Amino acid sequence: MDEAGLIPPPRVRRAALPWALFALALALAAWALWRAFAPAAAGDPLATTLTAFERQNRLTVFSASLSPVVASDQESLLGLLKSRQVAVIPARVDYTIDLSKMGRDRLTWHAETKRLDVQIPPLTLSRPNLDEGRAQYLLEGMWVSRDMQKKLNQANTTEAERQAAEEARNPILMGLAKAAAKDAIRQNLAIPLEVAGFGKVTVTVRFDGEEPAAAD
Repeated sequence: MDEAGLIPPPRVRRAALPWALFALALALAAWALWRAFAPAAAGDPLATTLTAFERQNRLTVFSASLSPVVASDQESLLGLLKSRQVAVIPARVDYTIDLSKMGRDRLTWHAETKRLDVQIPPLTLSRPNLDEGRAQYLLEGMWVSRDMQKKLNQANTTEAERQAAEEARNPILMGLAKAAAKDAIRQNLAIPLEVAGFGKVTVTVRFDGEEPAAAD
């Protein structure tokens, strides 16, 4: 329990999205496209890969649920009246990849080993989505006017958004989001490539700035 008497919910709760269903749907879409446009695209794994990416321009790979604990103070009547509000405001931040930036220059196909190397752009973090309907508040002060209450709410909302954005970029969450992104890309490409007739393909994924996979 904190000094204000609130018991905040867990600071961080993480939720990865159910990629298996999405990968299956993407595989079926790739199969339909391959049947529709073959043999023009047949034999070109990069074309198949880019077709899979075109199905969704922006891919959400991870979501973090955060619970910033914030506080603000207000004074009135030359400091004679003081009030303080402590708040726990749940927030969600989504981590996405902009697939519209994907082109052939980000793909390398190794025909001998059936390996596809994919270089993806950096993660984009959404603006924190605050759920003020589930927020918890503790108000301290002998008398609080509506105007003071409004200012306290606005100050805490602003601070909660700032804290949530900062927490979303901590190394642990960024590492989890990057791992989820790589898993999503691997699943979303391996199945369409296999369905398109390339057999069992190994997909390696790296972000801009990371070292490429070692050659086979």
